[in-house]
Amino acid sequence: MKVEIFDYGSDSNDYYIIYKVTGIDPEDQEKLRGNVEGNVELKNGDMFITTHFEEKYFPLGSADAQLRIEDFIAREEIEMTVYLTSLLEDEDLEII
Repeated sequence: MKVEIFDYGSDSNDYYIIYKVTGIDPEDQEKLRGNVEGNVELKNGDMFITTHFEEKYFPLGSADAQLRIEDFIAREEIEMTVYLTSLLEDEDLEII
């Protein structure tokens, strides 16, 4: 599984990040689609997950993020990878 930030920004007071997830089979896509927080779209075999934030919680909006945006993007991609992996593992283990 590979997670990349496809797009991010804001529209009015809506702050968002769109993650592109590749390298997962259709069965895992369906598992994630049913459990992930955010809007999920499937396009050409890739999964796009859109998450929305309040301005104060938007991880790419701080002054520090603007100075080192590549570091903040990498961190968000890692965090989403861990989150998605945990969802798949929970599903595989059937944890209640």
